[in-house]
Amino acid sequence: MHNHLADKNIDLVVLAGYMKKLGPRVLKAYSGRIINVHPSLLPRHGGPGFYGSRVHKAVIESGDSETGATVHLVNDDYDMGKALLQEKITVKVDDTPDSLAERLHPIEHKLLIEVIQQFAAGKR
Repeated sequence: MHNHLADKNIDLVVLAGYMKKLGPRVLKAYSGRIINVHPSLLPRHGGPGFYGSRVHKAVIESGDSETGATVHLVNDDYDMGKALLQEKITVKVDDTPDSLAERLHPIEHKLLIEVIQQFAAGKR
């Protein structure tokens, strides 16, 4: 992966839900320039095993009154990189993992685009 990114002269790596750990060469070469989006207010409900509907189920089971989405820098620990942008929504009494996902997907997309635009404008 490192060689491919370097050959293409990539400036920013956007994982957008990619769920495998990146190798140390990529992490070092692109430190501070790898981002991902997560469907919770990190650091809550992040880390190994917290993806997709599992995140939303954990939010509901925890009794959280709010959740949201986070765009964060990627490092060598799942979902532990610096949060760059977050947006909150209220967890409704009748929410299900599917209803939370449906409400959060547009927010995830919006935040990801906003952070990409910030990088492109040299603001990150």
